[in-house]
Order: sequence, then C-alpha cells, then structure tokens
Amino acid sequence: MPYPAHDTVFTWAAPALKVGLGALEETGYELRLRKARRVLLITDQTLRRLGWPDRVAASIAARGIDYTIYDGVHIEPTDASINEAVAFARSGGLWDAFVAVGGGSAMDTAKAVNLLATNAGELADYLNRPVGRALSPTTPLRPLIAIPTTAGTGAECTALSILDVLDLKVKTGISHPALRPELAIIDPQVTMTMPPEVTAACGMDVLCHALESFTARPYTAVARKAPEERVVYCGANPISDIWTEHAITALRRSLRTAVHDGDDLAVRADMMLAATYAGMGFGNAGVHIPHANAYPIAGRVRDYRAAGYAGTEPLVPHGQAVSLTAPAAFRFTFDSAPERHVRAALLLDPSVESIPDAEKLSVALIRLMRDIGIPAGIGAVGYTAADIDDLVDGAMRQQRLLAQAPRQPGATDLAAIFAASISNW
Repeated sequence: MPYPAHDTVFTWAAPALKVGLGALEETGYELRLRKARRVLLITDQTLRRLGWPDRVAASIAARGIDYTIYDGVHIEPTDASINEAVAFARSGGLWDAFVAVGGGSAMDTAKAVNLLATNAGELADYLNRPVGRALSPTTPLRPLIAIPTTAGTGAECTALSILDVLDLKVKTGISHPALRPELAIIDPQVTMTMPPEVTAACGMDVLCHALESFTARPYTAVARKAPEERVVYCGANPISDIWTEHAITALRRSLRTAVHDGDDLAVRADMMLAATYAGMGFGNAGVHIPHANAYPIAGRVRDYRAAGYAGTEPLVPHGQAVSLTAPAAFRFTFDSAPERHVRAALLLDPSVESIPDAEKLSVALIRLMRDIGIPAGIGAVGYTAADIDDLVDGAMRQQRLLAQAPRQPGATDLAAIFAASISNW
C-alpha cells in the first residue's frame, strides 16, 4: 500500500523499574542477576559525604561482587570532566556493569563512561553533530543501573548524555538508544536530604520536561524516515502523552509541599515518580524551546551562585535555567496547539480556568515559580538586555531541540522570548 509522505511510526522505550522505600538496598541482587563480577559505581563527592553511594556499595559487596567507586563527577558535566571519568574507567580494565548514583550529572557521566569504556574512540566521535561526529557504538554496552537521588532530571529513563564543551561554550551531548539504563532503581529516601532550593529547581526541570514533551511537534509532523534515520526524540506521541500528563498531575499535587515540607516521605515519593514519568515522556517525545534556551543561560553564567548548591563556582542550576524562559516560550508556541496548552495548564493549576486561553499555561507556571522561590527571570541570574544576542546565539545552536518545537522559532523569535523573560513578574 502507498504510505503518506509524513512519518507514521514512532518509537518508545524505557528502562525496567524497581520502585519503593529501600529499593537501593537491592542493587547487589540486581547486579548478581546480571552476572556482574566487577562493577564501577559512579557518583559525586557531595553524595559520597551523605553516604548514599556507600550504602549502595554495601549492597553490592554483600552479594560478593567486586566494586570500585569513582566520585569525581562534576555537577553539570563538561567534556573535561567526562574525559577524566572515562580515563579512570579505561585504566581499570574491563567492567561487567556500571552503577550511577546521583542526579543527572552522575547518570549522564555514567552513560558516557559506559559507551567509551566499551567502545574505541574519543568523546568527540560520539557527540551530536555539528559539534561531534555522531558515531554509533559498534560494541554492545554493559548493563547500567541508574539510581537517581534528585526528583528532577529523569535521566534514569533517557538515552541521552548531556555536557558542556568548554572551548566552544556550548552544551551538547550524545544521543543513542544504547545509552539508556537497563534498570532504574527509584528509592524516595535518597531525596530527603535535598535542600528546598534544590527541590524547587529539580521540580521545575521535571515540569518543563513534561510540558515541553506534551506540547512538542507530533511524530507525524516530520517527513517519513527509514528506520536507521529515526532519532531518539521522535515527537509527541500517545504513549509519552500518558506519562507526561501523570507527571504534571503529580507535580500539582506535591511540588509545593516538597519544597516547603521536605520531611514528608509520601510527597518525596510522589516527586520521584513524577520525575520518572516525565523521563519516560520526554526521553522519547523530546523537549524544545525552554531547554534550548536553558543551555546558554547556564553555560554563559558570570557571577550568579544558586542558594542550596554546594561549590563556589558560578552556577544557574539546570532546573532554574529551563524554567526562566518557559512562560514566554509557551506564549510563543500556544497558537500551534491551543488545546494541548490549555490541557496542560488545567492539569497543573485548575484555578486558571478563567484566564484567557493563550495565557493559562504561562500564568500557571508563574504562580508556581513564585510559590517555590524560583528566580523571577533571567535578570535575576545576572543577564540584561545587552546579553540577549549572545543568549540567542547559544540557543540557536540547539537545533536538535528547537526542531521539536511545535512552532519553529527563528533568532528574532528567541530574542523576543529572552527579552520577555528578563522579569516574569
């Protein structure tokens, strides 16, 4: 039969999940099922001090499995930090499996380490074009178990590893189905030590994942592709929609409480599930303008240092960066899919029913951002109107993300979005 010119096929994938209080204590059992004998556990020094990686390591040792801990993960990974981790892994010989304990930085580092410890070549060989060569691995990767410690990135569900390329001052990554973890262990107890500011930023990352993937261009909006040409981000689709709607609903229910009463275990568990739901959505459908804008906001920071985050380096946390232009971005995309924007707004905040449709989602976002202490706009993290051209330049380099927008923005459109985001209220 003749096929239409647009694509009629979408792909959807997710890791196996193990969810619940105490689930991380079963890591060793899961590795034993996978016949692992030598395991590299990848984490960061802050988490090491909190003790979670060592609890996971104790579970591994209890099953008679040899392990090594690498705790050199850099928050917001760079090509330099990834290369250091890869060098460590390669110097240790062959590993049967990898375990990531941490937020998106640890999980994305572990994905890149898994790739480069099992395949020849250098990091640049696998980075997305045009920064890298976008090669595919030729050797199967080892099992990767992801144990998220923040309710935010959803990286436990995705086939992406995101990093900053320092010399180019650009954020890019590796995108390939082989990177997706084999198993995600979701244990809410690990988020109980998150400060309110970190909880808020991570929650906004979850929300933007869900909203962007729910409003992404549909998978049928692209030209028909051969199987080997399909990318990981295939566009909004019926299965991703289910998970993103669940994520938005959970965030409405729990994010404010998680920020203001972090000792509520049930709310922390709800937030962990929301992050995973959103990861299962955007890890297939994709994200768009707010994430494209976030990369230069975070990557070109000068002096801003976010409260609640360890370290002395200037930092706009990813969850803050993605949220700062989201209200203006969704005003821009509204006309492309009004019904989806309205649906998302009412799931997030039913009280916006009386607001004009084109403003519903932006108003719902701003109310939430104010309630949980997110900066008021890009001006609050150090940017002025004089920086807009530079920010637009950085966002325009993220064509892989911008391509998923339901309405394609040009440089002038992005400049208007940044200008409207200097202060959201």
